[in-house]
Amino acid sequence: MLALFQLDFVQNAFLAGTIVAVVTALVGYFVVLRAQAFAGEALTDIGFAGATGAAVLGIGSLLGMLGFTLISAFAIGALGERVRGRDIEIGMVLSFALGLGVLFLSIYTQSSAAHASAGVGILFGSILSVSRSDVLIALACSCAVLLALALLFRPLLFASIDPQVAQARGVPVRLLSILFLLLLAVTTAESVLVVGVLLVFALLVAPAATAARLTHRPRATLLLSLLLSLSITWGGLILAFAGTGRHLPAGFYISTLAALAYFAAVLFSRRAPRLKYKMVRGCREECVSAEG
Repeated sequence: MLALFQLDFVQNAFLAGTIVAVVTALVGYFVVLRAQAFAGEALTDIGFAGATGAAVLGIGSLLGMLGFTLISAFAIGALGERVRGRDIEIGMVLSFALGLGVLFLSIYTQSSAAHASAGVGILFGSILSVSRSDVLIALACSCAVLLALALLFRPLLFASIDPQVAQARGVPVRLLSILFLLLLAVTTAESVLVVGVLLVFALLVAPAATAARLTHRPRATLLLSLLLSLSITWGGLILAFAGTGRHLPAGFYISTLAALAYFAAVLFSRRAPRLKYKMVRGCREECVSAEG
């Protein structure tokens, strides 16, 4: 097993997996706290069209997805409360984005057999083919996301827990919403490197949701989410490389471990009815202590 780490593609896989695991764990906490899983799904669907369109044009899929998701995140954040109650319109936009992605994917895969495997990688992840340049791009994006999250942590936490009170105290809730969605856009685009478009939630939501089942303190939840995300990613990669009788995709192992961790936390925790209240109370206490 140790000999595998001497191979470049294995090193790139673990580097990219670690980078993505860290940023998804921390951003995912706010996704769960703000109940914006649907926003993450929307950005992923729209980013799929960007990734496949960029591939057709000969541009890196990651850059194409970043561009589409950032534009979409800004538009969703700018709409604010007007997004609510428009499920049909949003669903139609997402359906059109998926259809556009399928069109681009069809054009791309018909040109070459190698392109067909690349198209599958966009959908389900292709961490074994991650290049060092992809790792560097993911590292740069992650550093920017983590720096922004560190600067916005206090007001973003306050606005996520009680937006009305936060706005009354002068916190720019709308601006924070837009900024967070931009951070979420970058995070979902990065996650495609590891688990693909269809399995992004495995890293973006599962570790944070699992951690929220086990603790209600923000810092403890963030730390546990980070540990779970790293364990799930590393475990999935080790199983993919070492094999379990058959060499299955890393995305399958990662998503399976994420699901098992969450359902194990559900069974373990007997405080589920009081969890949300405790989580909100813990976050409010931290916000109040920070203001004091």
